[in-house]
Amino acid sequence: MTSTRGSVPAPDTSPLPARPRLIATDLDGTLLHDDKSVSDRTIAALERAEEAGIEVFFVTGRPARWMDVVSAHVHGHGMAICANGAAVVDLHSGGKLLTARPLDRAVALDVVGALRDAAPGTTFAVEQTTGINYEPTYPAFAQDPGATIATAEKLLRSLGTDDGDPAPVLKLLAHHPELTPDGFLALARTVAGDRATLTRSSPTALLEISGLGVSKASTLALCCAERSISSDEVVAFGDMPNDLEMLAWAGTSYAMGNAHPDVLAAASGRTVTNNEDGVAVVIEQILARL
Repeated sequence: MTSTRGSVPAPDTSPLPARPRLIATDLDGTLLHDDKSVSDRTIAALERAEEAGIEVFFVTGRPARWMDVVSAHVHGHGMAICANGAAVVDLHSGGKLLTARPLDRAVALDVVGALRDAAPGTTFAVEQTTGINYEPTYPAFAQDPGATIATAEKLLRSLGTDDGDPAPVLKLLAHHPELTPDGFLALARTVAGDRATLTRSSPTALLEISGLGVSKASTLALCCAERSISSDEVVAFGDMPNDLEMLAWAGTSYAMGNAHPDVLAAASGRTVTNNEDGVAVVIEQILARL
């Protein structure tokens, strides 16, 4: 997310754990610059963190196939939580899927129907482990040529894997051409929030819909439990509403200077903008205190 607000410095008094064991960072609008690059300063900070024994997790709404922006910058661990918690992948193995927390297709169909009724003009895309497919009037993805174009109902009822088994649905995307982003999210949660997890990370009215209870936070918590890492030992970074649960779960959290107002209000600390390497600024502070 790009903001016109001024930079918000990370003061020396920002809350920091005595010795964090894991850094969890969002990508777009957080770790990445607006041009989707990773700065030399950030690359160096991530490497130094892992050398100090701090594990780094990339936690993003992106699918695994869009992780090339950081796959060259993983060091000792290379783990990533993708699709807002619906997938855990190993970047050292080319994005190999380790865990999937899918959205039930019947539930997805119910959500499609509810949003069509509540917000006429909504169009949908279906993100699966095998790729993304979308409706004829849904904004096309230049990054994903060869997608199947059909109604969401047909996509959810028919698409499977090469061996004929249904490919897990990681998330449903819903776009509206006229509603405000936050207004669309509030409406969708009213009509379908009891059936699925709804959030957003785009500056447009684009919703991301996962299985009920699936979020960056819940999947990060599972991954940390496997490593005997407590929430108090986690430092998290984010900028958009899909980061809110993760920032609340982590013992220490930072909103980027360019963050959504709700994120700025929810995080325990603030850093400078993504274009000013706000994640690296805090990591450097952490390492200086070890």
